[in-house]
Formats: sequence, structure tokens, C-alpha cells
Amino acid sequence: LGNARRGNKVAETPAPTATPTAARAMLAEGRTALRLWAPVLLAIGIGGYFALPVEPRWPAYAAAAIILALCLATRGLAPQRSHVPAVSLALVAAGFLLAGYRAHDVAAPVLPFRAYGPVEGRIVDIDRSFSDALRITLDRVTITDVRPGITPARVRISLHGEAALFEPQPGQTVRLTANLAPPDGPVAPGGFDFQRLAWFNRLGAVGYSRKPVEVLAPPEDSLALAAFRVRMQLSRAMQDRMEGQAGALSSAFMTGDRSGVSAETNEIMRAANLSHMISISGLHMGLLVGFIFALIRYGIAAIPPLALRLPAKKIAAAVALVAATGYLALAGPDVATERAYIMAAVMLAAVLVERRGVTLRTLAIAAVVLLAAEPESLTEPGFQMSFGATAALILVFEPWSRVQHRVPVWLRPVAMTVLSSLVAGLATAPIAAAHFNRFAGYGLVANLLAVPAMGIVVMPAGIIAALLAPFGLEGPALWAMREGTEIILLIAAWVAGLDGAVRAIAAPPGAFLPLFAMGALGLGLGRVWLKAGGAVMVTAALVLWSTASRPDLLIAGNGEAVGVLTDEGRALSKPKGAGFIVTSWLEDDGDLADQETAFARGVFLAGKGRSETEWAGRVVVHLTGKTAPERALAECRDNAILVLDGRWDGKWVSEARTGPGACEVWDQRRLRYTGAVAIWRDGESLRVVTAKEVAGDRLWNRRTKRPPREDAEMAAAP
Repeated sequence: LGNARRGNKVAETPAPTATPTAARAMLAEGRTALRLWAPVLLAIGIGGYFALPVEPRWPAYAAAAIILALCLATRGLAPQRSHVPAVSLALVAAGFLLAGYRAHDVAAPVLPFRAYGPVEGRIVDIDRSFSDALRITLDRVTITDVRPGITPARVRISLHGEAALFEPQPGQTVRLTANLAPPDGPVAPGGFDFQRLAWFNRLGAVGYSRKPVEVLAPPEDSLALAAFRVRMQLSRAMQDRMEGQAGALSSAFMTGDRSGVSAETNEIMRAANLSHMISISGLHMGLLVGFIFALIRYGIAAIPPLALRLPAKKIAAAVALVAATGYLALAGPDVATERAYIMAAVMLAAVLVERRGVTLRTLAIAAVVLLAAEPESLTEPGFQMSFGATAALILVFEPWSRVQHRVPVWLRPVAMTVLSSLVAGLATAPIAAAHFNRFAGYGLVANLLAVPAMGIVVMPAGIIAALLAPFGLEGPALWAMREGTEIILLIAAWVAGLDGAVRAIAAPPGAFLPLFAMGALGLGLGRVWLKAGGAVMVTAALVLWSTASRPDLLIAGNGEAVGVLTDEGRALSKPKGAGFIVTSWLEDDGDLADQETAFARGVFLAGKGRSETEWAGRVVVHLTGKTAPERALAECRDNAILVLDGRWDGKWVSEARTGPGACEVWDQRRLRYTGAVAIWRDGESLRVVTAKEVAGDRLWNRRTKRPPREDAEMAAAP
């Protein structure tokens, strides 16, 4: 003020606004961040679709399409500062639309009832069931006495008894007598939804057969089945030369055919945290691409005239890309395989154009491509674990590259293996525990021992065997591959046999994984304020998991099992039967007991076709067998909870519910509309939650039309 009064000129202080250069830098930073967050935003829209309690109708899709159009218009016409928010919202809307389109695009008939009789179809897949039985998937299905309008596009049938003697071949047209049923819903409210998985696989019925299989036509020479046919031929050729589980596992490593791997081997590999080796993923694709790249590059370098004239690095990248493409076609469209291929393809393309390939941007591209093609993969553990592990490894790779020169050269491969196994294990452990309810205590040790055997012996020997097979010289390479696989099996068996190798973990609530994933992304990709928010979200997710409670009473969706939670664990109403359901219950409880052990806890007094226990001041009676409906009326007394694995006559049910000493009836007729039932004790009252309530009214669980009045009353009864 004094200077102003005296007339002195004073330079004006500019307002604290960003300079054009700073603004451009901020916009550039926002666009760069958006490239990394694009798959996350797309996933939010996809997750929103799957989280809805009811199937959205056309107004919801119209609103999403309008939002998408407005956001794209804003991106093209509005000032630059609005571009990032507009594109972000557009990606969320696009994710919602993609998920809805995909769900309707794969729509196929679902068998609305149980059926028994002749089934015809073409074999399009071969694998193994939960009970370790060979299993075939058929398309072009014809079912006797089932009209075409409700005949499923695909059915999956497990082969037992005489049917197990059949050796299926891709493309064969077969006829067999089978028991078929619609895909079951979750084994417990909020559990894994097999109906949704089956819907997106266009699988309309599942079942089993014990009768001989008749071949109606030889394997079809179809281009669509060419890769499947080659895969099975190579797998069988390898298993003929390498007998036992080592041969089956070797063929799974190289071809992706897991039909020869027994349930026992699968369990041992899971207990040792080595099951990721059985599914072709980044490990296999990376070893294949790396070996071929090194073979071509150093092969050219070993010939001076060629090394001086040819771009060895680019030629090696081109050949490795062709090999990776062929490997993808051979292994089949598994999420982990597709992710690994896209990552490898982008990395090799970067080598061709002399750019860095292994970046978070590469991973984001792979995620966007997969989510756009198969939005449902977001809900699958393979997608979550694959991208979680890869993102963690990329984030650790940069700081490691700055300090690796401090590690002796001979020790670097060992250090890198330890670091990779540790980081990938920590990144995937919460996801695996949430999906599979177990934690492999010595998984790091198993991977440190088995991964070198895989990378140094098994994969190189398998590639060499494939190169030498046309000349009939593959014998030594196959021998080396078998020996390497035997080493991996020995490591897995040793680790799985250690005390505390597997620790059971109770299932988390449904909100855990989305909350944990967003928190982990904030920690890994965000700036300081996002990292702080991410830490809060991860902590909240873990607290949410620790405070979750398990149902006190569980009723299977088909009425075949009942489980009561006790201080010793869940007690079951029968020692055998409904094996998949009760095993899932025990795993979700964090209980390592088998079904017989859970039954032997002595809570249920069991007789032939009848089990009884007292719970919450009421008698729980479980009736099984063909005569269960006939015996039900006599058991209905004193407000008992009555569970049947059959369909009780409607008139008897009405009398039982309204007469003296009425009981609570859960038979197959009622369970058909409710699905599995979970009941919690809440003081003096009971809280009942059904699988149908949690799953909502979606495309994949609309098995029946609106039930008749009497059935509707039963389905809604408390």
C-alpha cells in the first residue's frame, strides 16, 4: 500500500492457477491413469449387472445406452477437462451393456424337469467329474420324449458302470441311456452358482449313465473340433508312451487335457498349491515362448553370417508369436490361457516394434479384451487369480530391476524364483481362500522346488519332443519329461503330507471379494490418497470376513441332506450320498472332516431312511427313500421341521400345515422354488434365507414358470 501511495510500480502477483503446461500435464496423467483403470471401470459395470437381484429389462439397457452415447459425445465435443470423467462413466455403462448382451446372446434351453431315457449327441468335450468319473459333453442333442423347443443345446454326462468302459473320441456321435436333470443352484444361499456357470456354457442339463454307449457315427472331420481332436490325439499319444499319473500330468502340462488326471492327484496338487500347473496359464505360455525365443535368437547368433545380416531378436519374436498362437488353439479357450496368450502376444509385438512389453498397460489390454469377449469371466476364480498374480508381479518387477545388480549373478535366478513365488502366492492367497476355503501352508516351499523342475526339465523336454516327433526321435525327450513330472509329483506328495499343509478357512460373505479387490487395486495403482483408501478397504474386507457367521441349519436344495452346526463342526444327517453338497458345506464351514466323520459326530439319531435330532427346541426329521412321502404324515407333529428327498402330496401337506401339531415341511416340491435353505438362530426366533432369495430372479435360474397357488403359498411360507 505504501508503494502504491508513493506511485511506485509493483508487479502484480499472478493468481494461483495452473499454467497451460501444468494443465496439459495433469490431463496427460489422467489419460495415462485411465488406460490402467479401464478394465476396472469395465468390471464395475459388469459386476453391477451380476449383482442385481432381478434381471434388468429394456428400460435399464436403454438408460445405459443413453449414458454411453452422452459420455462419448462429451468426449468428442466438450473441453478436455471433462474427457476423463466422461470416458470413465462410458466404460462403466459399456460393461453393464456387454454383460447383459452376453447373457442374452448365449441363451439356450434348459431342461425344465428330470428325464430318463436315450440321449444322442456329438462329443465336444471330455473331462472328469467330482466323483473322478470320465465325463463327456454333447451338442446337437436329441432326447427321447423331449420336444425340440426345450431340448438343451448341450448336456454333460458322467460315465459310470458299463458306460465307463467307453473310450470317447472328439466328434463322435453317440447314443446312451442317461438320467438328466437341470443344473443345480448354489448348495447353500450365497454359495457358488453352478446354474450361472452352466448358462454361459450353454449347458442345459447334467446327469449320468450306467448303460453301454453306442457309437452312431465316427469322429466328425469338423474344423470347429480340429484343435480339440489334435489335443486329445497328442494327449493319448503321450499317455501311451508315459503311463501312470506322470503321463496324465505331462499331457495336461503340454496339451491342456486334464481328463486323465485323477481326483487323488488333483487333491495332492491342490494341497501343495501346485494346481495352477495343471491348467495352462502364464507359467506354461511364458516357458514356451521364452524357450522358443531363446532357441531361435541364440541359434541365429551362433551362426555369424546370419547374425550379421538378420534381425535375430525380431525373427525370434515372430516365431515365438506363431508358436504361442498354436499353443492357444491347442490348449483351448481357458481364461488363464487366453490371458497368458494376450500378454505374450503384446509383449512379442512390443519386441517387434522395439518397445517395452511387460507393463501394467499390457495387462490392462489383456483384461479389457477378455472382459469384452467374456464378461462372465469376471466372476470366475481363474480370472481373478490370474490377473491378481500378474499385476503383483509387474508391480514388483520394476523395483527388483533396480536392485538386482546387487545380487550375485549366480544367485539371481534363485532370488527371482523365490520373489515371484512369494509375490504371486501372497496376491492370490486371499482369492483362493475365498473361493476354495483352504490355505496351503507350504505352498511357497512346493513352488520353489517344483517350478524349476517345470521350467528346466518338463517344458523344454516337451517342446523338444514335439519338434522331434515327426522324425521318430522323441523318445529321450519324453523320458526326460516324465522324470521331471515324477519329481513334481514327489514334491507335491511330500508337501501335502506335512502337518498343517492345508488349513481350512470359513467362507467369507459375498461383499468380501469386491471390497478386497478394489482396495488392492487402490494400493497397487493409486496415488497417495488412493493408497490410503485402498488400505482402509482391504482392512474393512478382512474385518468383514472375520465377523461372518455360518448357518446353524442347512437343508440341501434337493432335500437329500441336512446339516446342523455344533461346537465340533457341522453334523450331517447321513454318512453317504449328496457328496458334492455336503463336502461343499464342510469346506465353507472351514472344516476338513469328510462326510462319514461329520455324520459320526452323533447329533443325528439315524435309522433306515430316517434321521432325527433336536435343534432350537424343535425336532428335525430327515426322511429319505421312495417311501419317504408315505411316512411323512406320521412324522408331522409338535412343530417339527420335516425334510424329505421326495415330493409330498399337496393334500397331505395342507393337512400337515394346518392340523393339530402342525410341522414345517421342506420337500422337493417346495425346495424346487426356494433352492437350498440356511437358517440362523437369532435369540428365540429363526432367520430363514433361501438360495433363490440371494440369487434373485435371473436368466440362468428361471427354471419354472410361476408356481400354482398352493405351491406358491408353500414356497413363501416361513
